Amino acid sequence: MRDLPDGELLRAHFEGRRGAFTELVTRHQRALLAHARGILGPGSAYEDVVQEAFLRLARERPHPSVEAGGDPESERKQLSAWLHKVTRNACMDIIRSEARRRTREHEKAAREPIAGGLELVEGRDTIAAVERELERLADDQREVLTLRLIAERSYREIAEITGKKIGTVGWLVSEGLKVLGERLAPVLALDATGAPAPHAPADRTKTMDGGSR
Repeated sequence: MRDLPDGELLRAHFEGRRGAFTELVTRHQRALLAHARGILGPGSAYEDVVQEAFLRLARERPHPSVEAGGDPESERKQLSAWLHKVTRNACMDIIRSEARRRTREHEKAAREPIAGGLELVEGRDTIAAVERELERLADDQREVLTLRLIAERSYREIAEITGKKIGTVGWLVSEGLKVLGERLAPVLALDATGAPAPHAPADRTKTMDGGSR
C-alpha cells in the first residue's frame, strides 16, 4: 500500500480493500493537525477536527479528478487541498460557535464597553449581523477577519496560519473592516438603548480591530 499513489488508495478504500485508508491517514494526518492547531490553538479541539475530516473522507469521495490517475503528485496535491479545506471550514465553525457562546454569556452580565474584538458590538442582533456580513465577504477577507476579530489572533499568527505575508494580512483586515463598516453602519450607529451613538459609524468601525498589529 505504501507505494500506491493517493488516487489508487482512494479507489482501493472505496472498493473495500483493507489498509488503504490507514495509509492515507498516515500520509496526511501530521500536516492537518498542524493546520488545525494553528487555527484553534493548543488545548483545543483541533485533534477532533482532523478526525472529523478523515471520517468525512471515509464516507465521501472528494473531487473525481483525485482518482483520475496519471500523475501521483497531482493526486496528492488535490487530495491534500480537499482535506485542508474541510479542516479549515470545521475550525471556522468552532470559532463562530465559541463566539456565539461568549455572546450569550455577555448578555447575562452587565453591559460594559470593552476594547478589542467583537465585544465592542453589543447585543445578540448585532452579533448576528456581524456574522452574517462576515459570511458575505470574499473568502480571503472572511478568513483573516474571523481569525482577527473572533479568534483574536495577531497579524503574525494569521500570516502563519494562512501562509500570507503580514502586509497582505493587514491589507485584507483593513479592506474587510471597511466593507463591514459600510454594511453595518445602521446597526453600529445605535447604542444599547436604540439612541444614536456618540461616535460616527466610521469611528466605531475602526475600533473593532483594536488598532494593534
